[in-house]
Amino acid sequence: MSDSGIDDGLYAYVVDAETGQELFARDETGVAVPASTTKLVTAVATLHAVGPGEHITTEVVQGSAPDEVVLVGAGDSTLTEEVEPGAYPRPATMEELAESTAHKLSAAGVDSVSLGYDDSLYPGSDMAPGWKQGYVDEGSTATVHALMLDGGRVYKEQNYSQRVGDPPLAAAQAFARRLEAVGITVEGAPSPVRAPDGAEAVASVDSPPISALVEKMMLDSDNVMAEVLARQVALAEGEEPSFGGASAAVHAVMEELGIPDVHVEDASGLSVNNRITPEALVDLLLLASGDEHPDLHAVLSGLPTAHFTGTLDDRYSDYSQSAAGAGLIRAKTGTLNGVSTLAGLAYDAEGRLMVFAFMANDPAAQGSTLDTFATVLAECGC
Repeated sequence: MSDSGIDDGLYAYVVDAETGQELFARDETGVAVPASTTKLVTAVATLHAVGPGEHITTEVVQGSAPDEVVLVGAGDSTLTEEVEPGAYPRPATMEELAESTAHKLSAAGVDSVSLGYDDSLYPGSDMAPGWKQGYVDEGSTATVHALMLDGGRVYKEQNYSQRVGDPPLAAAQAFARRLEAVGITVEGAPSPVRAPDGAEAVASVDSPPISALVEKMMLDSDNVMAEVLARQVALAEGEEPSFGGASAAVHAVMEELGIPDVHVEDASGLSVNNRITPEALVDLLLLASGDEHPDLHAVLSGLPTAHFTGTLDDRYSDYSQSAAGAGLIRAKTGTLNGVSTLAGLAYDAEGRLMVFAFMANDPAAQGSTLDTFATVLAECGC
């Protein structure tokens, strides 16, 4: 680490995964900007507070008029218009929601409707404290809404795609197209409304289970998904599903689990206001790997694998200084201007499993530098 060229703002903590024995520490209780390793906090909080087997349900309900239906957003950012066979995790689709809706309407003798859409679940700002407008402009995230299609992406197959300007409207327009395709005429354009209190459900679709959403969020470092999952934590904890409410709920879960030194103002790690210690990141991973909290195991299965999956698929290559770590390191990445973080698991040369967190808050911070630190763990017999 002393040869890395980073003098200040470099933090590290390494422990034995089985015993918790400290193997290496460098300012392990120093607070640092975590970038996307914040998603470890989000993953643990979501699995603990909401539960790995729960789903997010998107509904169509009866509107205030007999010929009106309302599409109600519940926070499923993976909702898509149609899905390719074999997709995993298989998202809920507008196609199946429209088919179920048409079946119910046809049975009631209705073949023409007006369509409203309700995006009111999330109050407050659609951007977090510490976010820059450039995050949306460059496609790192979309503005956060309860009703959106493909995380607000224009090109759903691209994680950092250009984002649509009005995600709820785009979702409603997709649903209108699908209703038309199955024989239900949609009169006029979809309009924003509030669903009537206690409205009768017409049809619904479920997201993949929370465990699968957490895994995908971790592998792809999906910023929008992180934010909507944190709002599920807020709902489970009785908080307002806003940025502030989600932050309060996540902090409450961290306190309940005994994880100190965690301050988050968003769930994705885009906020420069977040602060976490390396020790806290390691403690979260130890908690997820232990026997006392089996509901947290998706945190580990969601970690990218070096030079193979997720945000590590193009790192630890044969042409890098960290090639020896390929396949032996699984870790969550984090990158912002002047920030690089890496927290996860590494097998050493003798098969010993270690848990580590490396954090660099310095203009010279680079992921490739932290990769070399993790590779040293994989090469050693500790």
